[in-house]
Amino acid sequence: MTMDTELLAGRFQEHRGQLRAVAYRMLGSFAEAEDAVQEVWLKLGRADADGIRNLGGWLTTVVGRVCLDMLRSRAARREQPIDETFVPDPVIRPLSGADPEQEVLEADSVGLALLVVLETLEPAERLAFVLHDLFSVPFDDIAPIVERSSAATRQLASRARRRVQGASLSADPDLGRQRQVLDAFLAASRCGDFEALVALLHPDVVLRVDSGALVRGAAASKVLHGARTVAEQALTFRQFADSAHLALVNGTVGMVTAPEGRPLSVMAVTVADGRITGMYILADPERLDRLDFPAGDG
Repeated sequence: MTMDTELLAGRFQEHRGQLRAVAYRMLGSFAEAEDAVQEVWLKLGRADADGIRNLGGWLTTVVGRVCLDMLRSRAARREQPIDETFVPDPVIRPLSGADPEQEVLEADSVGLALLVVLETLEPAERLAFVLHDLFSVPFDDIAPIVERSSAATRQLASRARRRVQGASLSADPDLGRQRQVLDAFLAASRCGDFEALVALLHPDVVLRVDSGALVRGAAASKVLHGARTVAEQALTFRQFADSAHLALVNGTVGMVTAPEGRPLSVMAVTVADGRITGMYILADPERLDRLDFPAGDG
């Protein structure tokens, strides 16, 4: 490396946000995404920086390769199939001051529902989909990373796309309508109105709760199906409803529950035709401690 280290660091910093965005979508974890970005910086330090004609493209390719290796290592360590209760790290922001058009774009690209589906893909499929469909990287540039031809890489992304499109009902992108449903859900929870809760839930609603490996009992990780079953679960924790407030969670209206100011859970939902079709709750105390929580809107 002959380029001045300070100059190179400045150029790398210009691309850090993009690299972190790619890594987050690939890994679903802020901590792992930061590890991946740091590994890219180390690789850049060992490379001939003066010979890199397109630094942004080079860095994106390298972070993709690093994330692919991390996903393959993660899969190799698993002794059991993918944990269906896993909920990726959420991005939480205040609900006030949201730009509806920008949030629609963000929800399409990094919604928790999408990230959950991406967890079910093979590592090479996930890479091809994320780099091509979310970041417009040409298949010719992705192919060397997955060691496939460009045509075969295109097929990887196509298979992933079908999985993504077939995994969930279409969601309402309107933040105002999302908020109406969540406000009604909170009100029904606070007063213990079971039938009102059922009416707000799609008959085939799926609730995914990730409480981590150490939590046991009623609060343990689980996947529940059906409106009445999910409503019963909501009533089990109605004592915490007064501590909940709405927030933007990965670009859509969600909920943060924080008794006495300490975060207990973060929930993202998908809404269609005025009813909740999917609920994604992160309640893992260790992971919650590492998240940034803005002030609530109430």
